[in-house]
Amino acid sequence: MRLILASASPARRELLARLGYPFEVVPADIDEPQSGFHDPRTFVHTVSWLKAAAVAARVEEGILIAADTIGWINDHPILKPSDEADARRILREMAGREHELWTGVVLWRRPDDVQIVWQEQTRVAVAPLSDAELDIYLATRPWRGLSGAYAIQEKDDPYVRVVCGSLTNVIGLPLESLVERLRLAGLDVSK
Repeated sequence: MRLILASASPARRELLARLGYPFEVVPADIDEPQSGFHDPRTFVHTVSWLKAAAVAARVEEGILIAADTIGWINDHPILKPSDEADARRILREMAGREHELWTGVVLWRRPDDVQIVWQEQTRVAVAPLSDAELDIYLATRPWRGLSGAYAIQEKDDPYVRVVCGSLTNVIGLPLESLVERLRLAGLDVSK
């Protein structure tokens, strides 16, 4: 069965490739809403579904995967930074604290249009950062185009750690729950 990733995210491509099942990439290319949501679950649910709907209209047959990930702290979303100053502001707000990381995922099977939709939460802690450490972080770590201005390293990350939940969810696609739900949609990708 054809598998389509409705995302331009290199991290999501890398994660999905770990399953060893061939897939194609068809980015959604939508204007993502930046506000108007009062809770993270609704935010990621809505945006992931909009991405899925945009790609489903171009797919005759197969299963497509769309996802959206945001951080949530102090009752507001942590979005992608607009520039380095914004990344610094975001990281200062999160430094020394825990926050929620949410991913909304949509599996959409075509042509019968069966949809499996879920949201997954992971608790994440960011280490306290001095101004000097923040300078180093911004100079040496990826932050551009990333929700929360960070990308977690899978092993021994000195700045970011998973407190509770899925590491692959923090990277951008919760593989554990994805494999289960792909099976429900009729595709067994287990090795």
